[in-house]
Amino acid sequence: MSDMNIVCLDMEGVLVPEIWIAFAEASGIPELKRTTRDEPDYNKLMNWRLGILKDHGLGLKEIQKVISTIEPMKGAKEFLDELRSITQVIILSDTFTQFAAPLMKKLGMPTIFCNTLEVADNGEITGFRMRIAQSKLATVKALQSIGFETVASGDSYNDLGMIRASKAGFLFKSTDKIKADNPDLPAFEEYDELLAAIKKAL
Repeated sequence: MSDMNIVCLDMEGVLVPEIWIAFAEASGIPELKRTTRDEPDYNKLMNWRLGILKDHGLGLKEIQKVISTIEPMKGAKEFLDELRSITQVIILSDTFTQFAAPLMKKLGMPTIFCNTLEVADNGEITGFRMRIAQSKLATVKALQSIGFETVASGDSYNDLGMIRASKAGFLFKSTDKIKADNPDLPAFEEYDELLAAIKKAL
């Protein structure tokens, strides 16, 4: 095992349920169930979501209220604790600091790199700032450029870049379509399977 490894994990769908799906159910707006599993273009997806929020007069406070009720997926914290006991882990997510913070507390405060929302004084989400284009892939390449080797896992279209750029990469709880389109990528459904595969790759 090299001490130059960093494991890069997606957050939503891998460690915690999809925030927007939970909010869609709580708010009764089914259109908001659309995620990066359905729409590969994240900017397009977020602008569409912000339009729906505006139409319904919903802002950050309403979303954060729902997020406060979300618990990590069963076994996620134990998986993360064990993984962090043997190697460095960074969560790479296209979510926003304003959404992720309460969930990180429930996961034991792992390191997360994500984006930020622009919020007006009245709580309306007026826009969003992406940390960098193709943030997951760009971050993995940056880590490699300073001497680290990466192992990555995620469930959505926006995870494929970092998975393929890493020395080992795995799909986790992904969709049938993404698995069918990427038959060469090992795909797992259970944390113990993913943990074993990561340990082997380190």
